[in-house]
Amino acid sequence: MFGSRVRSSRLPGRARPADVTFAVAACIALADYNNLVGVQPWHRRWYPVVNGFAAGVMLGAAAASGLTADDLGLRRDRLRAGLRLGSSAAAPVVAAFGLGALVPATRPLLNDQRVAGLARRQLAYQVLLRIPVGTVAWEEIAFRGVLQAALRRVLAEPAAMVVGSAVFGLWHIRPTIEALEVNRLAAGEGARAFAVAGVAAGTAGAGALLCLLRERSGSLAAPVLLHLAANCAGPLASALARPPDRGSQRSTRMNS
Repeated sequence: MFGSRVRSSRLPGRARPADVTFAVAACIALADYNNLVGVQPWHRRWYPVVNGFAAGVMLGAAAASGLTADDLGLRRDRLRAGLRLGSSAAAPVVAAFGLGALVPATRPLLNDQRVAGLARRQLAYQVLLRIPVGTVAWEEIAFRGVLQAALRRVLAEPAAMVVGSAVFGLWHIRPTIEALEVNRLAAGEGARAFAVAGVAAGTAGAGALLCLLRERSGSLAAPVLLHLAANCAGPLASALARPPDRGSQRSTRMNS
């Protein structure tokens, strides 16, 4: 699908109109996708399948636009470096969640009603399929893969990182609102707006960190491992800190 040539050395000031159009279209599509498509019942039901298909579409569009495997962080010879750096970044995250679940004083911080009612099979589905495929693989391919590569063709490196991270923050608006409602947090409109803005800014910062891992390692594997650790260790730690009530187990939606 992708060529084997090295990363394009085209300067941002000489970007082709087609490259600019592709970068703008990718920003708009990703800013809208999770906030509009994500509310549809069919998307919630077929979350890993739909997002996996969307990832394939993004990769196909990237290839058609001239982006290479190197541009997207998918070169095989960079995989080992990505796994090494990603593992180093993910280990403290997993350790922190594990410690938080074991220490009584920090267990209340892990309380998440989206996890509290999940049966073991439902939790396994979340951490083994829904999150790895529907959330992590899709978001890393879309943001640190395609979007970041598209932006780097038309913007200088720092600007590309800022724009891509900002779009990543916008991506999390709807899931944040739903999480606040489920956990009965920030009841007032002002408090809710402040909380949503804070989470969007925080996820934008996380997106910047993931971009740095991608650039430093040259592989998409590095941000994938950190993202996977953060998104899977959280529900597992929450379940460990507060075992599900077997008498009133209920299925709740998790949206990352």
